[in-house]
Amino acid sequence: MKTQALKTFALLVCFAAPSWAAPFDRTFARYDSLLKEHVSKGRVDYAALKKAPGGLDAVLAELAGAAPEEYGAWKEPDRIAFWLNAYNAQTLKAIVDNYPIEARGLAALRFPKNSIRQIPGVWDKRGFVVMGRTMTLDGIEHSVLRKEFKEPRAHMALVCASIGCPPLRAEAYRGDRLEAQLEDQARTFLSDKAKFRIDQAAARVGLSPIFKWFGGDFVGRWGGAPAYGTRTPEQSAVLRFISERVGPQQREFLAAGVFTVEFLDYDWSLNEKGR
Repeated sequence: MKTQALKTFALLVCFAAPSWAAPFDRTFARYDSLLKEHVSKGRVDYAALKKAPGGLDAVLAELAGAAPEEYGAWKEPDRIAFWLNAYNAQTLKAIVDNYPIEARGLAALRFPKNSIRQIPGVWDKRGFVVMGRTMTLDGIEHSVLRKEFKEPRAHMALVCASIGCPPLRAEAYRGDRLEAQLEDQARTFLSDKAKFRIDQAAARVGLSPIFKWFGGDFVGRWGGAPAYGTRTPEQSAVLRFISERVGPQQREFLAAGVFTVEFLDYDWSLNEKGR
């Protein structure tokens, strides 16, 4: 009788104990909830995040504790979604830790006083833990996303906390929705005249500097014919990518190739709510 009681107690303890090996939540429910609460039309309520940082810290703890062995079994969309969320969440943390941002040194002369550019080393020196290893934002972008996955639309999803970058979605990226989410991000980005516009009367096409900085990333998937006039392979690939996501009149104009390309100004102002 005593032996049976001990066995029953052991089973109860086993079922009641927390599961330290619980699978990582690839729906990113906690992060998704935080974004829905604090992001609206791409603008972030940093003041509220600063006042109650526990939610964001919990998200970062989940990302830090993700198991590499489990990650290794994921499909590519799940992996890409993980790193997009990690980059954007850590960018939120960088802003919250320095909010309200103050102008510093030479950066104060070149960039808006509330810009992420006022935070020294924010991309290449600020270390944080993801999946048990110390990384930087540059490490996620250049050494992981750009190097391993060759998904140029990631540039429409990585958010550098600035007006000039893509808008931050009010939802987390998920592997089972990633294709639709990235395509929506691309089309939303191109619908913003501050990031892409065509002036047919002046025969000019204005592009976000993102397409200059990362134009080479589009060549693998969107390179080749048509050449859109005498363009570099990088510009041709970008224009082909764009032409697949605009209306027929704009597509016809681009196909003719009779225009000049100019890169638009990049607004480094903080993407904070209320601006």
